Amino acid sequence: MSHNAVSFMEDHLRNLTVGRGFWSLHVDTILIGWVLGAVIVGTGWVVGRRLEEGVPHGIQNVLEALLEFVDDQVRGILPVEDPMVGALAFTVFLWVFLMNAMDLLPVLLLPNLAHFFFGIRHFRSTPTADPYTTLGLALSVFLLTLYYHIKHKGLWGYLKTFLVHPFGPYLFPVNILMTTVDEIAKPLSLGLRLFGNMFAGELVFLLIALLPWWVAWAPGILWSIFHLLIITLQAFIFMVLTIMYLAMAATQEGDAH
Repeated sequence: MSHNAVSFMEDHLRNLTVGRGFWSLHVDTILIGWVLGAVIVGTGWVVGRRLEEGVPHGIQNVLEALLEFVDDQVRGILPVEDPMVGALAFTVFLWVFLMNAMDLLPVLLLPNLAHFFFGIRHFRSTPTADPYTTLGLALSVFLLTLYYHIKHKGLWGYLKTFLVHPFGPYLFPVNILMTTVDEIAKPLSLGLRLFGNMFAGELVFLLIALLPWWVAWAPGILWSIFHLLIITLQAFIFMVLTIMYLAMAATQEGDAH
């Protein structure tokens, strides 16, 4: 790969950043995430004000079908009745899907617009190709699972799992280590899985953008079609794993057998 190609890749994989080190903020990631969140809220508000009885049409039909699908997933996994989990899963799926779908935009579109109108040199358009986003979402899920553990098992019931699981009370030092690693691995794998897939997809689009325009259109279209399946699947996996982790937290010790 030539020096110009490497510079192109490095230049377009940098975020619009404020601050340094741990306290840095990726402004482009935050901005696009907020805008897409506002799109979800605004669409829900508009559809809610225009609900049609009988056979729905348009976006209401799509949202109702998607809501029923998510609700079926929650009922099939969650061992308790909790309407908040359905709302959470629905929101997670929509938000992650929309953030993933930003990868389908022409790779230079938003960076060029940001540079032309605001003089911004670096601007990435896919929030889920940024580990700050995916690990932040995973951390939110982790905190919710802690809440569900304590809600359904009590504080002592949750702490007890560190002492007796998986090898019984006599090996509690090993249990504490194993359970701690397991608890930490869940949000890490949840966030890194989504980041890895979306970052790889972004790299492929950048590689295609290096080709001459009269060649790039064919692999661009083919990869976009395939990537549409990936972004949908990754949103679905993130949603299902979120439900599963909450279900595991809500399961009483005796119910697991």
